[in-house]
Amino acid sequence: MRREQDDRTEQAPVSGDPFPILHARSRSYYWKGNGALSIKTFRNGRAFYETGRGHYAVEEESYLLLNAGQDYSISIESETLVESFCLFFPRRLADEVYTGLICSAGQLLDRPDRSAAGEVEFVERTYHQEVRMAAVLNGLRQEYGSGRLEPLGLEEALHGLAQELLLAHSRVQSEMEGISALKASTREELYRRVRAGHEYLTAYFAEPVRLADAARASCLSPNHFLRSYRELFGMSPHQYLTEKRLQEARKLLLRTDKTVTAICLEVGLQSPGSFSSLFARRFGTSPSRLRSKK
Repeated sequence: MRREQDDRTEQAPVSGDPFPILHARSRSYYWKGNGALSIKTFRNGRAFYETGRGHYAVEEESYLLLNAGQDYSISIESETLVESFCLFFPRRLADEVYTGLICSAGQLLDRPDRSAAGEVEFVERTYHQEVRMAAVLNGLRQEYGSGRLEPLGLEEALHGLAQELLLAHSRVQSEMEGISALKASTREELYRRVRAGHEYLTAYFAEPVRLADAARASCLSPNHFLRSYRELFGMSPHQYLTEKRLQEARKLLLRTDKTVTAICLEVGLQSPGSFSSLFARRFGTSPSRLRSKK
């Protein structure tokens, strides 16, 4: 993936770079390596990431969070020009922000360089861009693209984004508490594994995914994955996959001129007739009628 004016790729910026940002556009791209704690965002399409822990599809209104030192690969194959905007955090910034959130003013005065917990390890997964984070990311993208972004402004934004990541991390911890296992370590590990299976379903929703495929991605037996998935998400993997396909079909109907049959097949549904029935039950109108309202 090449930036419009230089040859920087997905690889993390070197230490000391005043702009730890990668902003690029591409239809076809592949890269493999590792980097700093980072947020990956994309517009006008999706990118696929693979790590030792899972498979991820990143698209508009979501972001992928990867920890420092994580090995990963990225690939893009798209009919449209996909725009990436990736931010890399300086080492220990998240820990510094976390320390500021949990320590008193007196403690911070006594030891300005104190560390509350060491390097924060986040759950690597895709997250929805909450309103505040989306606003900061959009602002940075516009300023960086126009050449108006200053180092101080970027540093302030990174501190704010780190705080948003920590808030999302606290919500994840609450989700873990909903898993019925006695030990906290077991709940955390089971959460990470079920999420890995969920990310697999999301990444390959248009493929003929089987329960065994998602279970394998989560390193769980099919039955254990199915039970744990229902407990965590309140629905079955098949119910989620159907909802994901219908939501993607709705987007394509509103944003493209592809035929209903082509869209049905593109999202992984094989029968146009059953697709229309499912769509009407979910959205209260047929695919063709929704298309006519564009």
